Amino acid sequence: MPKTVSYAKWSLEPYCIGMKLRLLRTQKRLTLARLAAETGLSTALLSKLETDRMVPTLPTLATISRVYGVGMSYFFAEPAKHTLSITRKAHLAGNSRGLESVKTTPLNTVADGTRLVARVIEFPAGGALSATDVGRGASGLVYVLEGKLQLDVGGMHELLEAGDCACLESEMALAWSAAGKHRCRILAVTPVGERAEG
Repeated sequence: MPKTVSYAKWSLEPYCIGMKLRLLRTQKRLTLARLAAETGLSTALLSKLETDRMVPTLPTLATISRVYGVGMSYFFAEPAKHTLSITRKAHLAGNSRGLESVKTTPLNTVADGTRLVARVIEFPAGGALSATDVGRGASGLVYVLEGKLQLDVGGMHELLEAGDCACLESEMALAWSAAGKHRCRILAVTPVGERAEG
């Protein structure tokens, strides 16, 4: 039979109180036993609070806050922004647009306020994105996951191999392509609005 969650536990979940308690304790380098001695609370209770198996009462939280030197607002402050995008391995393996085209897989969603966009770009052997595809005024980070990447920017020609990373801020034309006879996969992180797609 599924366990029901109390309204209190459900409503406090976004505040991650247990995680914050554990983080404070580890930052102060306290053991549960030492914290128990400082607060007068049992180690079993403190463990349950840190693992979210129990919702703390306000007096209990106030006692713990006093030891850590933080106010209650530390536990109940609303996050200014929180976005999490997850791309599963299965998504990276599928969605090919043909053997000869450059394949782009977005790793995060772009919404209002999003500043960065991350993509895995896969070039087939000889596949390329030209300066007209990428544009001028490019900035970002490129990490080579597999194969070799030929990066041509502003008259410079660089060959990046798996594990190499390039950070660039350039007003010059940019082109990149798979070098050699094998495909090349890269992770590209750029500001929103800059094209890095095939």
